[in-house]
Amino acid sequence: MKKIQNKKQTIWYDDSILTDSPEQCCEPEYWQQQNKIIGSAQGRGTTWFIALDKMDAALRHYRRGGLFGKLIKDHYIFTGWESTRSYQEFQLLNTLIEAGVNVPKPIAARTVKRIFCYQADLLSQKIPNAQDLVSILQEKPLSKEIYQKIGNEIRKMHAAQVNHTDLNIHNILIDDNNKVWIIDFDKCYQQKGDDWKQSNWDRLKRSFVKEVNKKNIYWTNKEWTHLFGH
Repeated sequence: MKKIQNKKQTIWYDDSILTDSPEQCCEPEYWQQQNKIIGSAQGRGTTWFIALDKMDAALRHYRRGGLFGKLIKDHYIFTGWESTRSYQEFQLLNTLIEAGVNVPKPIAARTVKRIFCYQADLLSQKIPNAQDLVSILQEKPLSKEIYQKIGNEIRKMHAAQVNHTDLNIHNILIDDNNKVWIIDFDKCYQQKGDDWKQSNWDRLKRSFVKEVNKKNIYWTNKEWTHLFGH
């Protein structure tokens, strides 16, 4: 990992992937000028998809959710460069990759300091030819084998002691080789012990139930047991 730092901002980046300007890599306008934007997705904000030389990437600006997010959209209290959300997620993704968990490669993280606050961005790998579980389950049910793969990937993440605080079926992808990926590790962290792991599973189950009611996805309680090899 390389680092560029001045008083106002710090950029951490992987120079084995990023061949463009690190200083510009978190600016959507830069990629528009390069004619490298290949799409976008709307969530809390816009995620831009970018064609890098070595892989496709996703550029995300950190934004708050909930009521507080309506007042202060994208500013966070600054307590040190390495405590920022972009740096933390960059490092956590590398930790998970070393542990053999299928997560996007982090490419660059940026923190821009604003007196007492900061804003942040993350550039990470866009998983090729992948869909989230919601999109897939709107079309068809999943096989028992795929559910077992999903369960195994979550157990690998837990073996690395990573608490995914927003584990839901939008954050689990399946690619065209039936490989399972876990994404969106903002505000996630490593935690000792095992007590917290059940809350990850509970949150995931609630998201299946929610999408059955909301989008009528192909899913039943019996399929939940497949995650555990039953």
